[in-house]
Parts: sequence; C-alpha cells; structure tokens
Amino acid sequence: MKNIILPVDFSENSWNAVKYAVQLFQNETCTFYLLHTYTPAIYHVEYVLQTPAQFGIQDTVRENALNNLEDYKTKIEEEFKNPKHTIETIAAFNTLILEIEYQVEEKNIDYVIMGTQGATGAKEILFGSNTVHVLKNVKSPVLAVPGKFTFETPHEILFPNDFEVAFKHRDLKPILEICSLFNTRVNILHISSGYDLTDFQKENKNFLEETFKKIAHIFHDVSFQTVEEGIANFQLKARVNLLIMMNNKHSFFENLFFKSTIKQIGFHVNVPFLVLPLKT
Repeated sequence: MKNIILPVDFSENSWNAVKYAVQLFQNETCTFYLLHTYTPAIYHVEYVLQTPAQFGIQDTVRENALNNLEDYKTKIEEEFKNPKHTIETIAAFNTLILEIEYQVEEKNIDYVIMGTQGATGAKEILFGSNTVHVLKNVKSPVLAVPGKFTFETPHEILFPNDFEVAFKHRDLKPILEICSLFNTRVNILHISSGYDLTDFQKENKNFLEETFKKIAHIFHDVSFQTVEEGIANFQLKARVNLLIMMNNKHSFFENLFFKSTIKQIGFHVNVPFLVLPLKT
C-alpha cells in the first residue's frame, strides 16, 4: 500500500504529473492525496499566527479549490478506472512546503510527485521555485515530472553516484521498488577527476553491487566531466527514462542545485527526476 501526495495548482504541468503518477503505480494499491494550498495574495508571517478568518479569507477561495480538486478526482477516476487506486482531496490554507511536510508525517507518505513548474512557470527556468523548495526540504522521496513528458515505462534508470555516501538499504528502497514493478536496469554513473577510488568509496560501491545483485545494473565510469556534463552526455548515448539522485550534504545534488541559482543550471532534465532523502 502506497501513500502518495500529488501537489496540484490546476496547471497543465500538474495534471501531467498526476497522469504520470497513476501510470507509474498502476499495478500498486495506492492512496493518492490531491493537495492544493492557498494563501492570501499579500502574504505576511503574521497571517499564519492567527486564524485565516481574521484576515477576511473568503470561503469562496476554499470552495473553488475543493471544486477543482473534485474535478481532478473525477477526471482521474474516469480516465484510468483503476480499482487499486483511492483518490482523496486536501485543500489547505498554508504554504506548500509546510503543508507537504505536515502531510508526509501525518499520513506516512511514500512519495511526493509533482510537476517541475507551476501555472506561471517560465520556459527558460528548469525548476519552478516551489519544486526546488520541495526537492530540498521534504524528507520524503520527491519525483519531479517535466511538463511535456509523456509516460514511459522506466526501463532505464540513471543513478549518478560519487560513492562518497555509506548508504543503508532503506535509502535505496524506492529504487528497488520501482525496479520490482518493471523490467528495469539501473545505470550507476560515476564521474571522477581521474583518481583511483579510495577504500571508503570501494566499500560503498561494493554495497551498491550487493544491493542491486538481484536486478539488472551496470556501472559506468567517466572522467574529467562535470556532473551536468556527465548526465547530459549519458542521455545522448542511452535512452534514460528516469533520473535518480540522492539529496545529502556535499552530494552531487547539493552542488548541482543549491549552490547556484536556478537560471545557472547547466543542463536540462528532460525525464522524470526522483530525489531520495538520505535518512539519518
């Protein structure tokens, strides 16, 4: 049984992410929580310290959100007709991050799946600000789906890794789960600066080898490329259906997304992008 949050802003991108989610887990028993958050047009910290009614938040805002969520729910049920899937709706007066963090704990959420941009997303920006904050802060696997991406069975997963993290089995569980649903191969991409692996890196590589021993996997080594270049070049050579990275301190992911602004990102992720938290 999977519990999955689907944040929606009623844009085409969010509907595309919803479609991807229900197809990815079409053979799994799931409860999908369609989540929409709303705040006043002029938002200050003091708004969250008192009840929304004190600031004239009209019932119509909530009613419109609930009506739109019900439309989404009906659309899913009619288009996909999956008896294994239960759809529930949540309209919350809150910021997106705070509400997702609350729901992740409250409902024991397994995945958050969302579009890479919202209703006002600019084409030249890879990830909208909401997506970036969710990827960075939510302690749950987060899957970001590009707005134009049509569902593909994830036969080829790309998993860049520097072997600098001592993983636990629980950290890699989502990868194993996805591989169990499909005939999937994991491509573990190591990008080095030309030096040999340290003993610590060798231990971590051996752990990955042992963890993935029952599923198809292959190690790839490239040197003298940035992470961005390594990922982009690999995608030029092989058909990748899903990119997976770990969100841990000093990781590829940290360097790639949070030490520069979004506009400075040097490559474009054109496949769904799953970010796994490193549990401590």
